[in-house]
Amino acid sequence: MNRLILCLCLLLSLSFASQSFANNPVPARLHLVGDSTMSVKINPAYPERGWGELLPAFMLSQLTIINHAANGRSTRRFINEGRWQLLLSELSAGDYVLIQFGHNDQKIADPTRYAAPDSDYQAFLRQFVADIRAKNAIPLLASSICRRNFNSDGVLIRDLNAYAEATAQVAAELTVSFFDLQQQSCDFIENAGLAGSQPYFIQIPADLYRKYPDGSTDNTHLTLQGAAKIAQFFVRELKRQQHPLAAYIYRELL
Repeated sequence: MNRLILCLCLLLSLSFASQSFANNPVPARLHLVGDSTMSVKINPAYPERGWGELLPAFMLSQLTIINHAANGRSTRRFINEGRWQLLLSELSAGDYVLIQFGHNDQKIADPTRYAAPDSDYQAFLRQFVADIRAKNAIPLLASSICRRNFNSDGVLIRDLNAYAEATAQVAAELTVSFFDLQQQSCDFIENAGLAGSQPYFIQIPADLYRKYPDGSTDNTHLTLQGAAKIAQFFVRELKRQQHPLAAYIYRELL
């Protein structure tokens, strides 16, 4: 009888411990590495937001999110400017690092940024993964988000597919968790249509912002709603994959 009571007490304590972790997971850190679609914006008066800016609103405070993403960066430029080395100097064992590039890697006219999807781009991703693992940290790879690029027939042009496929290949090759934000965001934009997808991207009027006195239509960068939607895609994919970071999800709706 005493042994039975002891076993029941042990099971109850394990259950309480598991429930306690679910409600209060141990502190962890997630580093975000990418371009302007992910970065924190310095001008709050301008409507552009990066989805990494909105991610903390979905997560518990036990997950510290460190956003290293920067406007205009590609894999090549992120390394050559020393940003990657700086991140490595701050990286601790057990940290997570999510990497998402592509938009600027495809700018073939700019040799400081261009990285071909079937060669240099993949080589840089492999370097990132190797460097992260050398620090006993955990890499994650995401495909670049979709541009709102409809042709004259109203068909969405998925002009970043080559980079999304290259990222998926490296993730499979190196057994890295992969988040196909390209597929999810393109499907969402396509289903919303030309008019329905507009609120998620920057459309600003004339005579309001100094940088764009004539106004601007920007189908690459995200509004608050757009950034929140991409962050939601990532959060829901964490949950679907049963990734360890899913333990830090606070909510799926803002």
